[in-house]
Parts: sequence; C-alpha cells; structure tokens
Amino acid sequence: MTNLPIRKDLIGRSPYGAPQIDVPVRLNTNENPFGPSPELVAELSKVVSELGSKLNRYPDREANELRGDLAKYLNSESKVNLTAENIWPANGSNEVMQQLLQLFGGPEKSLVTFDPTYSMYEDYCRNSFTNYLSVPRNEDFTIDKKVIDHALALNPDILVLTSPNNPTGTVIGTFEIDYLLEKFSGVLIVDEAYAEFRALGTPSAVARLGENPNLVVIRTMSKAFSFAGARVGYAVANPEVIDAIQLVRLPYHLSSVTQAVARVALRYSDQLQSQVNLLRQERDDLAVWLVAQGFEVASSGANFLLFGTFGDRNLVWEQLVEQGVLIRQTGPSDWLRVSIGTPEENLVFKTALLQVTNRTNGE
Repeated sequence: MTNLPIRKDLIGRSPYGAPQIDVPVRLNTNENPFGPSPELVAELSKVVSELGSKLNRYPDREANELRGDLAKYLNSESKVNLTAENIWPANGSNEVMQQLLQLFGGPEKSLVTFDPTYSMYEDYCRNSFTNYLSVPRNEDFTIDKKVIDHALALNPDILVLTSPNNPTGTVIGTFEIDYLLEKFSGVLIVDEAYAEFRALGTPSAVARLGENPNLVVIRTMSKAFSFAGARVGYAVANPEVIDAIQLVRLPYHLSSVTQAVARVALRYSDQLQSQVNLLRQERDDLAVWLVAQGFEVASSGANFLLFGTFGDRNLVWEQLVEQGVLIRQTGPSDWLRVSIGTPEENLVFKTALLQVTNRTNGE
C-alpha cells in the first residue's frame, strides 16, 4: 500500500475494525444479542419486496418520513417536543460524526474529548484534517468540573462528550452537561449511542436543545433496536444545524431500503426493545459476579462492561477465543471489554473466564 500515492498521514495506519471470528459466543462489538421476531422479519420482507419495482428511482434525499418517525420516537422516549426538522439520519452514527466534523472541523479547528473513549473520534478528525486533542478522565473514568476545566483550557472548537462512554460505560450526569453548556461556546456533541441502556429515568441531553443552538446529540438504532445490520444513526439538533449538515452530506446518502426498514423498526420499537430491561439486569448481575471473582469493573450504563486488570490481556483474550468466546481488547492496556449477551451466552463467558484466568494465573 505504501507504494501508492496516498496521503502521507495515512501511511502505516490500520483501518478501524473489531476482529470478526466465527466462534459460538461473540461478545465483542456491543450488539444486541436478540434478533428481530419472525413477525418483524415478515414485515421487513414485505416492505423491501414492495420497494423492488421502484429501485430505479433515487430515494428521498431528505429522508423526511424517517426523520418524522425518529422525532416521534424521541418525543416518547425522552419526553421532549421535537419535529423532523430536529433530526438528521445517516448510515450509522459513524457517518453522522463524519458529517459533523466535515461541517464544524477543518485544518484550523480542534476537537477535544475525554480518554479513554471511542477510538474512531481520532479517525474522524484525521479524515477531516481537524486537530484531535484529549484529556484524561478520573481514575474511575468519571468526568467532573476539574476534568472539564482542563478540556476547556485547550480552547477547543468542538467538544465530544460520550454518555454512556465507550469503552467504559460511564454515564455523565446532567450537572456536567449543564456546566459545559454554560462555559463552552463551541459545538458540543453528546454521543448517546447507548442511551437506552442507562438506568430508567436518566435524562437525555436532547432535553437541553431548546436553549443551546450549538448542542448536537447523536443516537443510533444499532444497539437497543437490534438493528446493527441496517446501519442507521441520527443527529438531533436545532434546525439550523440540521440545515447546515446538508452542505456536506452526499446526495441520496441513505438508500430507499434503509429508510423503509428503519421506519418499520420504529413501528416495532416496543417489541425490539423488550429485552433492554433483561440486558440491564444481566449487565448488573455480571458486574457483581466479576467483582466477586476479584476483578475491577467500571460502572456501566451501557450494554457492556470494562473489567480488569490483566498483566497480559492479549493472552487472556486469545485463551477465551480458544474457549469459543470472543470479547474485545480496547481501552486501557490492562482491561478487557465484554458485551452483554443472552443469559446463556453470559454463563458460557463466565465459565470460560474462570478457566482462562485460573490457567493464566498458574492455578
């Protein structure tokens, strides 16, 4: 690849991606383990079939109907009053972030986030020639006024706050968000990809949109909706921001099929999210179990847990794969992250982890 005339800053870099290994228990990419019901699959098939004769035509460039449906979902889920003008969907929250960096970033702009966090933020900055900066979280991965002040001292143009945070699962309180909205005049992006897994009653940053024109909240249908394969994420912001995104979005970026199946999923949102309470309980139970086994566990409001610490996490990871369990090496160098699976998958993970750590510890 280095013989190609590619950009110098891309030479020697590796593309983002979690290992895709065919094992019985895959708990490495924070997918919802519960797939769509046969009833929903039948409805999806019907809608896609009806679209077949129309695929010679471009999709609705503005995705207006989907935007309206997403607004209705958030109005119910977060007790807000949004319209289609507040929503912009794209091919996963990744494309949303890329568009935001193309819009608000650039060679003379800087973005600050809080480490450890989602590794793709740095790639978005690289791809948009935006200066990437980060400040460390507290030892327990929380963010407080002191950490925020450290970030603001760097004079960023864009600040990304992730709640729940990936890979730690840390939920940021409303005090910290309000403090940032008061002190920061730039663009504040709150990434809420895992919002539906937080404790019931946890407020969303979308409730702060009204008086904060530079606030953007990002959501996805990949996690709680069990819809990772459909690739639908969306920005929630004031209409001025949504209109501005049109300057950088590609034409017809969201296919007719994607828009149609997303609308079906939203009609079935209660069914698709019926297992969220179970996943929350499984997460909390697994956290208690890990602590009882002597592991450190980060407090999580997402559908995964970061746990450790390991002298050689790669060895533990490899031996778990040998046991048929795939988790993720991410975050601090001596921690591992496990996605919450079905109760049966979680039991297999616990059994394998005990076998692996006993072997690793020479017991």
